Amino acid sequence: MKALKHLNKYFFKYRYRLIIGIIITIIAKIFALFTPRLIGSSINVVSDRLNGKISQVLFKEELMVNILYLLGAAIIAGLFTFLMRQTIINVSRYIEYDLKNEIYEHYQVLSLNFYKSNRTGDLMNRISEDVGKVRMYVGPAIMYTMNTITLFVVALIYMINTAPKLTLYTLLPLPILSVAIYKLSRLINKRSTIVQQSLSTLSTYTQETFSGISVIKSYGIEPRTNYEFENLSAQNRQKQINLTKVQALFFPMMILLIGISNLLVIYIGGIQYINGEIENIGTIAEFIIYVNMLTWPVATVGWVTSLVQQAEASQQRINEFLQTEPEIKNQTTELTPIKGDIEFKHVSFVYPDTNIEALKDVSFTLKSGDTLAILGKTGSGKSTILDLIGRLHDIDSGEILIDDTPISVLNLYSLRHSIGYVPQDAFLFSDSIKNNIKFGKEDATDDEVIEAAKNARVHKNIIEFSKGYDTVLGERGITLSGGQKQRVSIARAIIKKPQILLFDDCLSAVDTETEEKILKNLVKLTKDKTTIIVSHRVSSAKNADQIIVLEDGRVIQSGNHDSLINTDGYYRELYINQLSEKEML
Repeated sequence: MKALKHLNKYFFKYRYRLIIGIIITIIAKIFALFTPRLIGSSINVVSDRLNGKISQVLFKEELMVNILYLLGAAIIAGLFTFLMRQTIINVSRYIEYDLKNEIYEHYQVLSLNFYKSNRTGDLMNRISEDVGKVRMYVGPAIMYTMNTITLFVVALIYMINTAPKLTLYTLLPLPILSVAIYKLSRLINKRSTIVQQSLSTLSTYTQETFSGISVIKSYGIEPRTNYEFENLSAQNRQKQINLTKVQALFFPMMILLIGISNLLVIYIGGIQYINGEIENIGTIAEFIIYVNMLTWPVATVGWVTSLVQQAEASQQRINEFLQTEPEIKNQTTELTPIKGDIEFKHVSFVYPDTNIEALKDVSFTLKSGDTLAILGKTGSGKSTILDLIGRLHDIDSGEILIDDTPISVLNLYSLRHSIGYVPQDAFLFSDSIKNNIKFGKEDATDDEVIEAAKNARVHKNIIEFSKGYDTVLGERGITLSGGQKQRVSIARAIIKKPQILLFDDCLSAVDTETEEKILKNLVKLTKDKTTIIVSHRVSSAKNADQIIVLEDGRVIQSGNHDSLINTDGYYRELYINQLSEKEML
C-alpha cells in the first residue's frame, strides 16, 4: 500500500465530502438492518397467533405496523444508498481528474531524454489505463469497504444482542476467508503488474503502427504488422486470463463459505430453539437474513481486494514517472526580458542516451538583430545548436550566454517564449490550419494569421482548400504536402514575433523559387530579430551577417558569404556544386 500513499493528499483535499459519504453510509446500513429484525418480529407474531397467544385483531395490527416499518426503512435506506454513491463515487471522479492533470503537467516539464527512453504508448497507458485502475480504488473500493465495515459492525451488534452463541457459529468461516484473501491478493498484485506492462506494450505498438501507416502501406507489410499485432494481443490475452483465473477463485469460495454459514445457522439455531436456548423461531429467520445480507459485502471483499491490488500496481507505475526529476530545471520564477544577444563559449555537448559527442569546443557571438547561418553535413551538430539555445539540453562544458547572462539562470519560460522555432520535420496538430498558425500566438486576429501565411508563401495553397483556413488537418498534418507543412510551421513561428528566430533546414521541401520569395520576406521580418538559419543550401545562407560551417561537431569555417566563397573549403565547394546544379536546371 506504499504506492497508494501518494493519494492521501487528494483524500485530504476532499475530506469533507468523504466524511459526509461515510455518515450517509452508516445511516443507510442502519436502516437496511431494520429489515431482519422486523421480519423476525413478524414471524414471531405469526407463530404467536398460530399458538393462540394473541388475538386476530392484535395479530393484524402488529403485522401491519411491521409492514409499514419495513416499507419506511427500505425507502430511507434506498435514498441514503443513492446519496452515498453520489458523494463517494463523485469524489473518485474528482481525484481521477486531479491525478490525470498532475501526470500530464509533470509530463510537460520532463526533458527530451525522458521521451527518447520512454514510448508514447506507455505514457498514454499510464495516464489512461493506470489512472482508471486507481479511480476504482478511490471510488468503488472505498465505498464498498465502508459499506462492508458498517454493515458488519451494526449487524454484529444486533446478532450478539440477540443470540451470542449462534453468532459465534455463524461467523466461524470468516478466519478461513481472511487467510484465503491474503494469499490470493498477493498473487493478484503480481499478475496485475504484468497485465499493465503488457497493455503498455500493446498500446505502444498500436500507436506506432497508426502513426506510420503510410510507410506500412508503401512497403506492403500489412500482413506482417497484423501478425505481430496478433502475437502481442495473444500474449496480452493469456496474461489477462491468468489474472482472471486468480480473481475467479474469490466468488465461488465466498459463496461456499456463506452457504456453510447458512447451514450452521439452521442446524445450530434449530437445536438451540428445541433446547429452549432461543425463545423465538423468528430469531433463526432473522439470522438467515443477516447472513444473506452479508453475502454481497463479504463477496465484495475479494473484489475490493483485487481492486486495491490492481490500483497498487498501477499507482506504482504512475509514481515511477511522477518521481522522475526533470533534467532541465527552471532556476528562477522571475520573468527575464530577452533582447537576443547570443554567445557560445567553447561549448561541448554529448547526448546522454547515445554518448555521441555532438559539439566540440564551439564558439561564436551573435548580436541582437543579426543573422547567423549554420551549414554542414548531416550529423555535424547543426540542429544541436538550436536545441541548446532553447535549453532543451544542458551543455557538458563551456558556456552559453543570452544577453550576457548564463542561459541556465534565465527564466526558462521567458527564454522559450522569446523564441520562434521552426523544426526541419514540421509537426502540425490535428486541428484547423488557422489554429495551427495561431499556436504561436493564441490571441492572433484573422488578419494576422493571413499576413503570416502570406509571408510564409502558403496563403495561396490554403485558400485553394474548400474550407480555407478552417480546413482540419489529419494527424501530424498529413493533409498537407511536406513543403506546405514547413511553410505553415514558418507562419506559426513568425506570427509570434519573437526576439529570436530559429530555422532548422525548414525550406528543404520547397522549390528554389519559393525559397527565394520566403527568404526575401524573412529579411524584412527579421530585421530587428536575432535569426539563426540551419541549411544545406548556400542560397539560404548567403544573406546572413555571419556563416559558420560545422564538421563532426567542430567549427571548421566562419565568415560571411563573400569571404567564404573566396576561401578554399567546404562552403566554396558547396557553392560551386549548387551553382552548377542550378545552371543545369
